[in-house]
Amino acid sequence: MNLSRIVAGCWRMHSWGWTAPQRLAWIESCVELGVSSFDHADIYGDYTVEGLFGDALALKPGMRQHMQLVSKCGIQLVSSKRPLHRVKAYDTSAAHIAHSVENSLRALRTDYLDGLLLHRPDPLMDADEVAEVFHRLQKAGKVHWFGVSNFTPAQFALLHSRVVLATNQVECSPLSLTTLHDGTLDQAQQLRTEPMIWSPLAGGRLFTSDEPAAQRVRTEMAKIAPRFEVSMATLAYAWLLKLPSLVHPIVGSSRIAAMKEALAAQAINLDAASWHAIWAAGAGHEVA
Repeated sequence: MNLSRIVAGCWRMHSWGWTAPQRLAWIESCVELGVSSFDHADIYGDYTVEGLFGDALALKPGMRQHMQLVSKCGIQLVSSKRPLHRVKAYDTSAAHIAHSVENSLRALRTDYLDGLLLHRPDPLMDADEVAEVFHRLQKAGKVHWFGVSNFTPAQFALLHSRVVLATNQVECSPLSLTTLHDGTLDQAQQLRTEPMIWSPLAGGRLFTSDEPAAQRVRTEMAKIAPRFEVSMATLAYAWLLKLPSLVHPIVGSSRIAAMKEALAAQAINLDAASWHAIWAAGAGHEVA
């Protein structure tokens, strides 16, 4: 998998209210900083974000060779843009996956996706059928590698037994500890697949929520951050980058300053005691 360590998340792009030149400037700034990977999904912005990104990229097509584009499919939204969708549902059929890839390629103005992920585990997923369409898309040069998102270790193992998967995109932060302990990140380290991490700042709740866990984490991080002379956001990213499974946090912000805070975490070697202090604050108890 050829991703930059920090990934730019595009799911909110439809709400930024930017023109295509403004979006292109953001893309260029990310790449110049070393954030060369961009995370998409067909459904983002009610099926509009890939097109917004593609319109910007069309202003400077040469940028494509300097970036990696990852998209996700498998969720069907009830939308005026998809009039045949009767209910919100999952669809991991070969026909839907192939059709979604064609839509993404057209919207993003590109000939290939670096990576394609199944967005959610589907109880009706036929692993052999998914593997077949993945192989077909790869052979056609339309997708270079494949992964999943929000899969449990057992669900990941099932599909990985049929086709090589490069990543599992999951939630993790000091306020979301499940994947640290349910085997997800252990499996990633075992298989040497590098997880992508969504909501690394808990959707902003880490710094804005009044919930007790968020307050405890902020109190603990306020003690630790000055020792490293970094912001608490940078410390939160450093907490994730300490994980031995070599995670790739996704920064879903329009602010280049937010990208810089995430990048700065790569220079922080967080000690184990500080890491566990933050974990304990989020969990609400010390380690057993």
